[in-house]
Amino acid sequence: MTWDSYRAAEHFIMRSARLVDRHRFAYHFQSGPAEPVRAALVAHRNLDGGYGNSLDPDLRGHSSQPVATELALRHLDELGTIPEDLGYGVCRYLTSVSNDDGGLPDVLPNVRHTEAAPWYQHTTDFSSRLDVTASITGLLHKNHITHPWRDHATAFCWKRIDALGWTDPHEAIGICRFLQYVPDRPRALTAMNHLSTMIRAVIDVHPRATGHVHTPLDLASHPHHIARPLFTDTEIEHNLEVFEDQQRPDGGWDACWDHWDTTATFEREGMRTIQRLRILRAYGHLVPDLPRPRRAR
Repeated sequence: MTWDSYRAAEHFIMRSARLVDRHRFAYHFQSGPAEPVRAALVAHRNLDGGYGNSLDPDLRGHSSQPVATELALRHLDELGTIPEDLGYGVCRYLTSVSNDDGGLPDVLPNVRHTEAAPWYQHTTDFSSRLDVTASITGLLHKNHITHPWRDHATAFCWKRIDALGWTDPHEAIGICRFLQYVPDRPRALTAMNHLSTMIRAVIDVHPRATGHVHTPLDLASHPHHIARPLFTDTEIEHNLEVFEDQQRPDGGWDACWDHWDTTATFEREGMRTIQRLRILRAYGHLVPDLPRPRRAR
């Protein structure tokens, strides 16, 4: 990726991305401080310890939702170790909304009374989902946030993973995040070996796939990812080249998401542009010698 391509992406972020993503871009690529990202995330946090208020572009309501809280944890994790007080507050919220089996739905029933994407607003199944539960639990383990909810959710994830007969791309991403960071490494590696064929089967390795697809790089977002061995060097390289080719003339990348609202699509495109740039740099395809993030310890 050339300097001109990077500058086009920078201009796209400045024109179109929301405030939290402008600060994330500055943090990741311009040696910007982490505090503005944290401050922007505070505006999306509720008194119950969860996150809402349009942090997830497809959830426009005020109330906290598990899937928005998972996104907040991912953004916080980018900055370094998540502070314990934030982690405990999140766990307090998760305790209040989890099901009896220890898992989480992606959204709560109150989503039906707010502005949200149709696939959320018309939800009728609020049973526990492995994707969001595994992703949140993995991030809590990574950041050494100890809490009874985390331990209960860990047991839920192991039970569901051990019984898994098939998966989907969203679930595969959550499973891999859990297996990457859960402390029981022998069990995690055994599970990954067992699931590898299943996970690879739901990822579209064709480098020219279009639409709402999940590529090897959406799963294995960096070379040290637990899912990286599932794909050949050639498959990874071809997908990196396609990532570069898919950058639009305006500097951004398509959201590759089902369009339901113009504002939500614009916000997704800002998030996707940062994601693509981070992946290209992780695999050595971002040519400009840009400053690295100053991660907190």
